[in-house]
Amino acid sequence: MSKDVKIYGLCLERLKFQINIAKQRTEGKEHVLLELLESYNTRDMEDIIDILELYDIEERTFEALWSKLEELAYTVSVLTSETLIFDLTEEGHLGLYLAVDAPHTYEFHGDGITISRHV
Repeated sequence: MSKDVKIYGLCLERLKFQINIAKQRTEGKEHVLLELLESYNTRDMEDIIDILELYDIEERTFEALWSKLEELAYTVSVLTSETLIFDLTEEGHLGLYLAVDAPHTYEFHGDGITISRHV
């Protein structure tokens, strides 16, 4: 693994703990696609950049932010061997989710994600 991996303001040990708790919560439940791990209680771009310490983001646009969040989710997914994604919570805040019932196809776009389940 490269020494240059960045997980910014995320704590890998905390995420591993939250993933285990989320798996316990969803065990035996059907139709659970995503389980919220963390909510950042904002959808403001500048707040998200500060909370997650994304200071090397090149452009301060929502498209650049979502691209950075996709990259971050992928990196943390590789490190945890789980599928993690960012999306908006029911309250409209940024949240980090565990994809519980894989396999799925995720299509990322400026206002969130589209999830397609493969049966």
